[in-house]
This record gives sequence, structure tokens and C-alpha cells, in this order.
Amino acid sequence: MDPKSIPSNAPEHCPGTESEAAGKSDACSGCANQDVCASGATKLPDPSIPLITSRMATVKRKILVLSGKGGVGKSTFTAQLAWAFAADEDVQTGIMDVDICGPSIPTILGIASEQVHASSSGWSPVYVQDNLGVMSVGFMLPSSRDAVMWRGPKKNGLISQFLKDVDWGDLDYLLVDTPPGTSDEHLTVVQYLKEAGIDGAVLITTPQEVALQDVRREIDFCRKVGINIIGLVENMSGFVCPNCKTESQIFKPSTGGGKRLAKETNIEFLGAVPLDPRIGKSADYGVSFLDEYPDSPATQAYLDIIESELHLPPSPMCLLIHFPGIKDIVDKS
Repeated sequence: MDPKSIPSNAPEHCPGTESEAAGKSDACSGCANQDVCASGATKLPDPSIPLITSRMATVKRKILVLSGKGGVGKSTFTAQLAWAFAADEDVQTGIMDVDICGPSIPTILGIASEQVHASSSGWSPVYVQDNLGVMSVGFMLPSSRDAVMWRGPKKNGLISQFLKDVDWGDLDYLLVDTPPGTSDEHLTVVQYLKEAGIDGAVLITTPQEVALQDVRREIDFCRKVGINIIGLVENMSGFVCPNCKTESQIFKPSTGGGKRLAKETNIEFLGAVPLDPRIGKSADYGVSFLDEYPDSPATQAYLDIIESELHLPPSPMCLLIHFPGIKDIVDKS
């Protein structure tokens, strides 16, 4: 059974909306969707998908950033990855923040006070710089203190709008920042991008077993819905002293950490990013950590991971800014 075909408010043993038993099995009794499923309407193609596929035709690469556990630095990693790509003014980059209940991307990028504007071609992303656009529900809230208390269908509707109504233009990379877990938002993105194609997912973890447990579930999710796993990043891997630059273990990898998990599950280990307190400071102030602290071991770790990701080198300008000695990098993207 395809997990993407199960509504968020379905009973425990739902056969799936695309099943021949949809609306007819014993499990469907009392379900709010029973009449719709029994009518066969759920087997029809979603009318949004052709519109989304057309809109996404101008996006070269679509990458999901996933984490089974909250608080592992997924959104911070997404922001640093975007800044690194956008360091080359010829690389057009976008971030779609689908962490609807906890949209932190606007704050991390220093654009929390901005608003979304509409034009004849659709919603316009909020731009951090000329080649880095962002779309997030955070731009639509009256206040940063307002809670988003939405059930699945409303979340799904907003994600559909982000994909089909936002005028992303020509993008080299669209990074999709997702909430923790494997729930409505993840299933919706996979469903809507089925025709347009997802190039892959980057999984974020921290060294402790409590985080690795949830990442194992995330790996299982990706394999069940057919998402290519680009690789695993271990965040907060050791602590870097801002003064002496030495590194020490804060979160001990009691079961081998991300590297061992990647080996056990046969996925690529992209690298480990040490915990530098200035990463949090940069996120609070909405500035690029890579630009502010190019001498940090964490900066080098980020750039090493970007070089590993998709087996492509990062943009030439990004490398030349931080490592002037590297002059012969060719961006094959």
C-alpha cells in the first residue's frame, strides 16, 4: 500500500484512497472520507499536479532536507547550504520552508519582518539577495508569536500553493526545509513533486542514539516513498572553542554516531559539522555563518559537505571566498 494515498484523518487500517477497496472495506466505516473514496473521485489525478509540474519545469534540482528529530540543526543547515550555493551570483537558489508549525527559516536568513507580495505571475518569493529567494508561512503570520494550529488538509493546501503559485523563476537549486518526522508535510511534498521529480534528500542527525533512532525511521520513509537519499550529515559533532579552535566531544556517539549509521544502512556519509556557538549567534542575527566566520572548522565542514553533495563541487566563487588557493574548480551544475 502506498503511504502517500492515506489521508491524514484516516482510520488505522485505511486501505488507501487509490485502492479498489477505498470506501468499501470494514475499516472505512465511520470515516469522514468514506463517501468520497467510494465514489472513485480519489482515484482521479490531482488537478494541482500538472500546474506544479509546469511551475517546477524551470527548477533544475529539488533537494529535501529531512530530520527525524527536532532540534538537530536542519533549518540552520538548509540556510548555510543555500548561502553557499548563492555565493556564486550565477547560481539561482530558492528555499521553500514547509515547516508550517515552526517556520524558522525567515529568522535564520534575517528576513522575518518581510511580507509576501503577489503579482500577475503569482506569489513572489522574499529575496535575501538577488539570487536567493525564500517562501515560508512565517511571512504570512500577523506576529512571530502566533501559533499555526492547522490540520493536514490546510497544511497540504498551503504546500500546494507554494509549489504551483509561487513564481520561483529559473532556479538551479530549490531546497525544501521540512519539519521533523514523516507526516503530512513530507507526504504532500512527495505526492505533488512526483511528476516533477525530487533529486534527493539530505538527512540531518546529531551523534546521540536518541536522534539516530528517528533518522532510521526517516531512512525507511524515504525508501518506502521512493526518494533518493543523497546522504547523511552529522550535526553538532564535537564542540569548537571560538578562541583556541580546538574541538571536544559534547554529544558522545554512544552507538557509533552518524558515520556508523550510514554504513549500516548503506547510505553515503556526507560529513560531520562541529558545534560552534557562533552558528547559533549567526542564525539569531540572520547572517551567513560561512561569511562571518570563514576560519571556523565548521565552515570548512559545511563546504566539504557541499562538495560531496550530488558528487558536485560547490560554486567556484563560494570556494574562492573561503579558500583562495583553490583556483581550478569547475562547477558542473
